[in-house]
Amino acid sequence: MENEITVVDAAEHNRYEALDADGNLMGFVDYARHPGVIAFLHAETLPDFRGRGVAGKIASTSLDEARAQGLRVKPACPYYQDYLAKHTEYADLVAPKAAE
Repeated sequence: MENEITVVDAAEHNRYEALDADGNLMGFVDYARHPGVIAFLHAETLPDFRGRGVAGKIASTSLDEARAQGLRVKPACPYYQDYLAKHTEYADLVAPKAAE
């Protein structure tokens, strides 16, 4: 399937990665974990894969996993700030400004 996107938590690199059906890196978001909080720092889709929904798939998967793990989210990355503004179903995950 041409548009297959698999998102994995590459914990050894502190990032979520999107891979195509052949295992090629399509994009990623770097994160930092703190007790009870995950901060999304920088999201990037590689040029060859832009316009295919890669960043959105990474965001939804990483936010769903944060919810499943009981983590609050600190959206330091502009993409995540915009994504959360548009996808209010994740609003309850956003950590208060004072949270680390």
